[in-house]
Amino acid sequence: MPVTLTFANLHERRGQEIAVGDWLQVTQAQIDRFAEATGDRQWIHVDPERAATSPWGGTIAHGFLTLSLLSPLLRHAVAVEPVSMAINCGLNRVRFVSPVKAGARIRGRFTPAKVEDVEGGIQVAWAITVDLEGSAKPACIAEWIVRYLR
Repeated sequence: MPVTLTFANLHERRGQEIAVGDWLQVTQAQIDRFAEATGDRQWIHVDPERAATSPWGGTIAHGFLTLSLLSPLLRHAVAVEPVSMAINCGLNRVRFVSPVKAGARIRGRFTPAKVEDVEGGIQVAWAITVDLEGSAKPACIAEWIVRYLR
């Protein structure tokens, strides 16, 4: 169940981790579909036999696939109300720290790092850590800007 926040709550909770989402498995089928959609069919992503000889012992998700999963990870962890729409305004910083092997599970940790009122709503710079199950290091760290309109 997502943590529900209002615009006022977001201001009050700035700098505090407010949600840790559920684990989400990244499957080979997702990786294959992402490769098809983007045209990025590098063998480390789509050739399990060849990838078995890699340092990771199997295929890994595209970094941009991991990044694109921020949206469902956030949506399942945090609900902002009342909102008519949420707009992706971009990213300030992204680092892919550890590869996500096919079949691995990830989850998001969410902290509103910066919160500002904007015309018609609020803008949040989310500091996000994408945990990688069983790893001491995260899969990804990012600062993502989302604008929520009333």
